[in-house]
Amino acid sequence: MVIEFFLFLALYAVAKRLLHKIRNLPPSPFPTLPILGHLHLLKKPLHRSLSRISRRHGPVALLQFGSRRVLVVSSPDAAEECLAKNDVVFANRPRLLAGKHLGYNHTSLAWSSYGDHWRNLRRIASLEILSTNRLLTLSSIRAGEAKSLLCRLAKSGGQSVDMKSAFFELMLNVMMQMIAGKRYYGENVGEVEEARKFREIVTETFKIGGATNIGEFLPFLRRMGLNGVEEQLMAVQKKRDEFMQTLIDESRSGEGDASPEAAEGGKRKTLIQVLLSLRETDPEYYKDETIKSLMLVLLAAGTDTSAATMEWAMSAMLNHPEILKKAQAEIDEVVGHDRLFSESDLPKLPYLHCIINETMRMYPVGPLLVPHESAEECHVGGYRIPPGTMLLVNLFSIQNDPKYWPDAAKFKPERFEGMEGVRDGYKMMPFGSGRRGCPGENLALRMVGLALGSLIQCFEWDRIGDEPIDMTEGTGLTMPKAQPLLARCRPRSFTSDLLSQA
Repeated sequence: MVIEFFLFLALYAVAKRLLHKIRNLPPSPFPTLPILGHLHLLKKPLHRSLSRISRRHGPVALLQFGSRRVLVVSSPDAAEECLAKNDVVFANRPRLLAGKHLGYNHTSLAWSSYGDHWRNLRRIASLEILSTNRLLTLSSIRAGEAKSLLCRLAKSGGQSVDMKSAFFELMLNVMMQMIAGKRYYGENVGEVEEARKFREIVTETFKIGGATNIGEFLPFLRRMGLNGVEEQLMAVQKKRDEFMQTLIDESRSGEGDASPEAAEGGKRKTLIQVLLSLRETDPEYYKDETIKSLMLVLLAAGTDTSAATMEWAMSAMLNHPEILKKAQAEIDEVVGHDRLFSESDLPKLPYLHCIINETMRMYPVGPLLVPHESAEECHVGGYRIPPGTMLLVNLFSIQNDPKYWPDAAKFKPERFEGMEGVRDGYKMMPFGSGRRGCPGENLALRMVGLALGSLIQCFEWDRIGDEPIDMTEGTGLTMPKAQPLLARCRPRSFTSDLLSQA
């Protein structure tokens, strides 16, 4: 019986291999196991595991994650074929449980299929929420939260500071101030119980949202109730939805006008107020659910990612003190010691931009980008790609490949000198590319630059000990550091005067 079983497996694997070649599908690891496919080959972190497979099978590889067919591309040319030549074909998102439950049944900006509904959401995000004019209007929020962080660090007394938490709380306060005019971390928190609920929801969302859900690829586990992730997603989404609905109801009744500008009828409105005001022109489209979904996407996509980039950048600079000193000298020359760093200084600080670019190259917080899915058959690298294939662009592999980046393993900001923006063809695209590229790029770059520039201007930084900062990646969707960054800072001689200014 055992012999027959192994004979069956061998015949199955050989037949699968022959069929694969006949159909002109991309290279695939051998063998493909029944039910599991290639899941047995995957280790954490996933982007490194997929990089190893690509080095063996080529930059266009087709894997089987249980019941799902997955195309993994790991070269600029293959990425360009997918995100430029076949941009429309790959403009859909796979139907995952996160999209079903956290994405309002696949109708949110992040999870909606390509079509009229998605185009409307993208237009609203680009023109009403994340436009340059809107970001300028809300710049005082970002400046105020950056200053609050500086004041908190100035009181640390040279003690060890958890920078991971500091950056994350900074971003959550910035986003919620922009969304609803409220802050939930640190001092000057309005409603203590409301803040507690919000922090609980945030913790649960990132915990369950970043977890690996094997039921996505082995549906029988979900049907048998052996996975448990779906129930957790439903529970946390219920809390998210109710919380955001409360903020919308407050804004509708005028109770949520937390900012003086809004109360005085000035220009600055919260983003919820902006979207509610648009309801007058299109009441059917700007429903509460649409507003909630947009705000929750903004909150999820705009916090952990930017905070992680800041943490990686500070870690890299602490391991390279000469780079930190060079950045500080640039800021001293351009900004001086008589005023605090501001967003308007960013265009005049090319070396700081180089540091941010190099951080995003080596430590992309979306190492596999957000998954795409093919709507119809197409060809990539000369191979046939069937419809319904999930696409993973291994950005980590591309941006750390010595074929495209000399001294790829070295943190070397100077490589970006003279380069405009953050893209370098398809060798460097930390915010994705094509129709589904991240619309929040401008906000992210402003916030990361403002935070890092302010910290470099106002403090002298040191590692906790003599050992270099551990730069190992942890597991999660946004490639966190395995060990959170702990650092010491000392206010510079002029910092107290700057922080005391109104």
